[in-house]
Amino acid sequence: MASQSSRASRFRSNAKELLCGHGERPVLRTSSTKDNPGRRFWGCVYYEVQDGCDFFRWADPEPGAVQEEVEFARNRRKITKLKARLKELETKLWVVAALCFAGWVGFLFLFLQNHYNLKQPNGMHLGYR
Repeated sequence: MASQSSRASRFRSNAKELLCGHGERPVLRTSSTKDNPGRRFWGCVYYEVQDGCDFFRWADPEPGAVQEEVEFARNRRKITKLKARLKELETKLWVVAALCFAGWVGFLFLFLQNHYNLKQPNGMHLGYR
């Protein structure tokens, strides 16, 4: 909706800036041709009335350009979501890596402690003599 109103205001401001060969501001018209039905354009005030002025300019962007803008915006949103998801997954990966590391350290501690206890006679520590 906002893009339509900004596009409409751009059309109006273009009309103020444009002048045809007669020095007149062009008139917004609608095409009725087979190739561009319903497409809006700026034309000379004297279009089809007086010769000598061939002023013509499309008022709206190419039909495909609007679709490209929509697709571009959709892709930009998709990229933003994917970046956020990637950051979330990287955080989870760091947590899993830290837990794995802590698990291995705990395992080695218990293994070495058990191994040390097996070497002592009667399972006693050196400090208990």
